[in-house]
Amino acid sequence: MSIAQHISTILSQLKSSSAKLIAVTKTRSIEELKSTYEAGILDFGENRVQEMVEKQSQLPLDIRWHQIGHLQTNKVKYIAPFVHLIHSVDSFKLLKEINAQGKKLGRIIPCLFQMYIAQEESKFGLDQNELLSILSSPEFAELQHIKIIGLMGMASFTENEAQIVAEFSSLHDIFIELQTNKTGYSTGLVEWKELSMGMSGDFLIAAKLGSTMVRVGSAIYGARS
Repeated sequence: MSIAQHISTILSQLKSSSAKLIAVTKTRSIEELKSTYEAGILDFGENRVQEMVEKQSQLPLDIRWHQIGHLQTNKVKYIAPFVHLIHSVDSFKLLKEINAQGKKLGRIIPCLFQMYIAQEESKFGLDQNELLSILSSPEFAELQHIKIIGLMGMASFTENEAQIVAEFSSLHDIFIELQTNKTGYSTGLVEWKELSMGMSGDFLIAAKLGSTMVRVGSAIYGARS
């Protein structure tokens, strides 16, 4: 099957949900990305800053670039001029750097807080107490060049579907709590509208559990060589 055929299949599987497809394009060639674009996908997800910057300069300007991998503070400046959404904000330090770069450019950079939901030490993210601590901070309320629009999380890499369901459900519960403002605070530039969860192995589970963005790579392009 071609890239376009894989994308068509995935989009038909997502039809009954509210999840948007983010094509995870890390390590993929410019030709593969052009095929993805020609299949009608405008949302591209990259893990590595250098790779995103190189590809962005070679591809159509209407592509929406999503930073989905762990982001170091010293790399923010390279993507700040054009990044559409940063999914992986996992510390207040990083958020403040994104805000600083946004201020230099005169733009508001949309962000998601990455939550730690997996039973794997290799994953990054905040726990709920850390998240609420940031959101209730007076310093957070003063940030004028970022906008928090939701949460992101990665489930454990496991065959145990019940565990994946439990982890995605826990993230969805936090998201709904924030949406309905049951946490009792309201501050800063915040709009709880995006829940980024689900990858090639578990995106259908995530879509059923309320994901608004699924990040799919190998199900479009095949396994990495």
